[in-house]
Amino acid sequence: MDIRLRIIVLFSYLYGFFEIFMGVRQRIKRKSKVVQKSDKGSIWLMLFLIAAGYFLGFNAKYSGAGEIDLRNTLFVAGIIIMFSGLIIRIKSIQTLKQQFTYTVKKIENHRLVEKGLYKKIRHPGYLGQLLIFFGVAVAFSNWLSTILMFTPVLAGYLNRIRIEERFLKLHFGQNYIDYQGRTKKLIPGIF
Repeated sequence: MDIRLRIIVLFSYLYGFFEIFMGVRQRIKRKSKVVQKSDKGSIWLMLFLIAAGYFLGFNAKYSGAGEIDLRNTLFVAGIIIMFSGLIIRIKSIQTLKQQFTYTVKKIENHRLVEKGLYKKIRHPGYLGQLLIFFGVAVAFSNWLSTILMFTPVLAGYLNRIRIEERFLKLHFGQNYIDYQGRTKKLIPGIF
């Protein structure tokens, strides 16, 4: 296996372990009770679509179709995108602190967070994750892998955002609607 592919696989596993660790840590440290859940299975759909994206992306990479000659350049660009996404993901979790959850739920004393990255965008944690997956796809140096990997992942996250925003509107009402008016979903000033 090519050294670049080994690095991509290693980063993917380490990132997966990071998310598992954070999920376990969140359950152990949670001081607030869960008051209401409204995930609607979106976490399972996201996990399935991420796995499908990896499967399709790796298979396209190994098929050789869609290879791009700029392997080293795209690999380095992909690594930079992955680490940028990881930094954004970690910052968003740190900002939410006890309110960070992996599933869509309301906890006791739930409040709307509008500081840090949340000042400009409503879902910086998802932006970080999307950048990680996009970076992995770019690092493949294969346009077909990039499309096949990132498309299902993006679909899963957009579905999750839709469910979460509906839940937050119900919980926070006009405050969340006003917050939506001041911010973008994922990309400051654009979307």
